[in-house]
Amino acid sequence: MVAFHASALDGVGRNPALPVSLLLRLLAFDGGGDRRPPRGALQRAGLPEAAVMVILAHRDPGVRIDFAMSAGAEPAQRARLVDDPSPKVRVALAYGPEVYDPRTEVAPLPDAVCARLLDDPVPSVRAALLDSRNVAPSFVASMAGHHRAAARREAVRRAWEILPAGVRSALLADPDPEVRRAAALGECRRDARLTAALVRDPRSAAEALRRGLLDRADAERYVVERTHLAALAGNPSLPADLVARLAVDPDEAVRLAVSLRPELDEARRMAIDFTAGERDRGDGVPWVRDGLTDPAVLRRAATSGHPLLRRAAAWSPHLPPDLLSLLARVEDPVLDDLLGIHHPDTPEEVLMRVYARLGATFSAWMAETHPRFPREGLAARYADHPDGKYRRLAVRDPAATPALIERLSHDPVVWTRQAAAGDPRLPLHRLLEALHVPELASRAGANPALPEDAMAAVLDRAGVPA
Repeated sequence: MVAFHASALDGVGRNPALPVSLLLRLLAFDGGGDRRPPRGALQRAGLPEAAVMVILAHRDPGVRIDFAMSAGAEPAQRARLVDDPSPKVRVALAYGPEVYDPRTEVAPLPDAVCARLLDDPVPSVRAALLDSRNVAPSFVASMAGHHRAAARREAVRRAWEILPAGVRSALLADPDPEVRRAAALGECRRDARLTAALVRDPRSAAEALRRGLLDRADAERYVVERTHLAALAGNPSLPADLVARLAVDPDEAVRLAVSLRPELDEARRMAIDFTAGERDRGDGVPWVRDGLTDPAVLRRAATSGHPLLRRAAAWSPHLPPDLLSLLARVEDPVLDDLLGIHHPDTPEEVLMRVYARLGATFSAWMAETHPRFPREGLAARYADHPDGKYRRLAVRDPAATPALIERLSHDPVVWTRQAAAGDPRLPLHRLLEALHVPELASRAGANPALPEDAMAAVLDRAGVPA
């Protein structure tokens, strides 16, 4: 009999029906070299304590690294690696899980564990924590008083507005020049003298002009000298007459920056001759980005005729139904993408437009992860579609028969075959056969209908000790 393909073991590791006895056997696997427990087994959600103990004691640091970066593990479970002898494991723990789905939230490590990682003797561990986005805001703010300048800089950059006034004052006088510069950039929106000083430094000039408080004389001079004019055009404190002058500036980037200012009414905004980038996702509009939970901000942006403001609003998962419906009717592929990625109630017609337009990988992700992606009726509509990307959708239909699923498991398009191989309705004989097919073995191994004895056989053939 032909041996199971190696990727079948990876699939079994992800299989939600994998019994605990086989899971423990798989986690203890130490075949040397690249032969180790599959990542899917190490990063499963809800691992029992016995499984966690096996992982923490595993002699292969790669196993512990995979667990350290698991989005499925509880923070308290991952935190037990804080004293791991391998710096690489501690780096992975400090940086945390890589999460590509914006709808997925990862709970941060406890503050006390973060504090130990921030004082780790290995610089790369400390750097990984400072670069992590899986750290609680409370801990980020606490770094403002840390003895290392890099930690204080990160606190300034990410938590300036929530720091107490006394702490901000101390950071403005910090002994480290980079901390002082970062603090000045945080405070310059309230202090014209700080803004002027920052503009004289080429390293901070553009950002200071974008956000800092300007006095009239300096603002006029910067406009005349055309100093970082596109950044200046978005400055909240720029006098109204200078805004009007820049609205007709010959530089297209300057006019676009003016068109995004929050104080403009719709008539003035749309009177500006601007061009929005076809691929610009609207994430560079600060007043909308900072107001994604504010109904008034969302309404102003979503009802605007400006495509970048509409796209900026689409980043919010909190759009009320009327605004979501309004944006769904706009003919804008970028807007469709953003709604599909960020909003759990995106209408089915938008999701289908995204599916039709995008490549196989993103389309599959959208179909498999979005809670509103359609299911009913897809088999009748798409089982015989000339495009395999659509035939794949037939597998999603609850009414699809085992015979249809088996037929699709032989489809000429690999994405469709893989979808069918992972479906529990696939007849058992074909499911077992798929374990031997290279491009289907992983999905077949993860199929929850796979019998326990077949899972055990995959482990046996892979040399996983009993």
